[in-house]
Amino acid sequence: MAKRGVLHHIRAMSDTQTDTYPFSLDVQPVGESGSMFQWSIRKHGKLHQRSDRKHPTESKARTHGEAEIERLIRDRGR
Repeated sequence: MAKRGVLHHIRAMSDTQTDTYPFSLDVQPVGESGSMFQWSIRKHGKLHQRSDRKHPTESKARTHGEAEIERLIRDRGR
């Protein structure tokens, strides 16, 4: 049963990575309290772009980062 859960997790991670390849999104807490969050986008593992503002929740930071990746992918096709 544990093995099935691991495979599901790996499959979910793979699906996410292929949808945004070559970009990946990292969301990290910032500051001493860790109550604010920033995102960074990596392209082929190297830092490509970082958020210019701090977000009040991890969810908001992730949403903004994902929107930026979508913009990068859309603009790449031009």
